[in-house]
Amino acid sequence: CDSFAWNGNSYTTSGTYFYSSGACVDTLNLVINNSSSSTLSLSACDSFNGNGLTYSTTGIYNFITTNSVGCDSTATIDLTINNSNSGTDIITACDSYTWIDGVTYSTNNNSATYAFTNVTGCDSVVTLDLTINSSSSGTDTQTACESFIWIDGVTYTSSNNTATHTLTNAVGCDSVVTLDLIINNSSSSL
Repeated sequence: CDSFAWNGNSYTTSGTYFYSSGACVDTLNLVINNSSSSTLSLSACDSFNGNGLTYSTTGIYNFITTNSVGCDSTATIDLTINNSNSGTDIITACDSYTWIDGVTYSTNNNSATYAFTNVTGCDSVVTLDLTINSSSSGTDTQTACESFIWIDGVTYTSSNNTATHTLTNAVGCDSVVTLDLIINNSSSSL
């Protein structure tokens, strides 16, 4: 492979060579086989399995085997390891929430996950941390004489049980109040 030393000389090409020592002539019929090499650039996410080993860092790695003519074959891998990543999407919503996975959640959830591909082509896993707060509703029962100015700023001169007004409750969601108003009229007698 590659070279051969004979009678104090080094030969790197195939051929027939002669050596004389006194009355004797030695003949060498030489076949030189060559080693081979190759370089491959690879990228992998998190780790790479090669030659029975697992590599988790970027680097240049050499693997030596035997080629078809019985000489060394060196394979060089220029390896780039890109990393996957993960994160948490913290959400607080009222009543329900439709997340990036297309699912509408109506209860707290901290186990749903969704996988994207990050800029290096590896997984980017997002975990949902969802808190669902509830809207609330109630009725404001009022009795007044002649007229009544309610929280919506409207002056009512007749009974009403359909007017609504939306406030924000303690958890930041809608609190819908329905008016239940009875208007009594003053009376006079002689």
